[in-house]
Amino acid sequence: MRVAMHNWMRAEPIEVTIGRLAKCGYDAIEISGEPERYNTKDVRKLLKDHKLACWGAVTLMLGERNLLAADAKKRAMSVKYTKDTITMVKELGGEEITIVPGTVGKIVADAAPDEEWGWAVDSLKQCYEHGQKEGVRLAIEPLNRFETYFLNRHDQALLLAKAVGPECGICLDAFHMNIEEKDMLQALRNSKGRLNDVHVADNNRMACGMGAIDWKAFIHTLKEVGYTGALTVEFVAPLDRTPANPYKNMLEQGNVEMTPEERKFMVDHGTGDLSNEFYTWLVDETVKTLRKNM
Repeated sequence: MRVAMHNWMRAEPIEVTIGRLAKCGYDAIEISGEPERYNTKDVRKLLKDHKLACWGAVTLMLGERNLLAADAKKRAMSVKYTKDTITMVKELGGEEITIVPGTVGKIVADAAPDEEWGWAVDSLKQCYEHGQKEGVRLAIEPLNRFETYFLNRHDQALLLAKAVGPECGICLDAFHMNIEEKDMLQALRNSKGRLNDVHVADNNRMACGMGAIDWKAFIHTLKEVGYTGALTVEFVAPLDRTPANPYKNMLEQGNVEMTPEERKFMVDHGTGDLSNEFYTWLVDETVKTLRKNM
């Protein structure tokens, strides 16, 4: 297993993120699904210079991106976006794409369950075919009920993956699993053979080791089921503006440059202007915890 990390959780230049990951001893990055933002030739050079790999990418299902939208034009746009992200992964030498089918934050359905399921299967099949052509595996990710109404558990994601294709897999996220799964370790066991990606953060979505998850048991179970991919770090530290805050260096004192969309995304995920010092510490603490239990 390798240790990778997302970059969607912090609005900063990609070269800053890659430099931090290299310094902290990570193996790879799972890059934000924004193919129009990145020049893949430049990013590949950055990764090579820092001796890092691209593990894959994750779709950012924001705005009108929705693979099961009632509007056929929105579905088509979302399929194109996902295909473009798959192509970006290929150009970066990555192996997988984690796909959240519905818009993140959308918790009310627009159509009957069977209609939405059919639209999701059809959209994902188109993405799957493109992934097969490009040599990029799909990993469908369920989120907790407060971020999506569509897929919340591993059994739902497995059923959808099987409907899409024999090599379509799923991604399981420890934070979401802690909320939605009856038995987190059994969910990992049940996903054997279809587990194409794993996201990690503690139960409070802090850095691994700063919550209640038993990482030794979690990683041991992954080894049991033969998972050899990356553990992709996805902590989202909540802001503490009270006198109870034990981390005096948590908050950024200056102005953090974010677009309005980036700031809204951070706010919606319960985080915001974390200082570089504090964020880097969390990045470092996470990889130490994971390496110790691998």
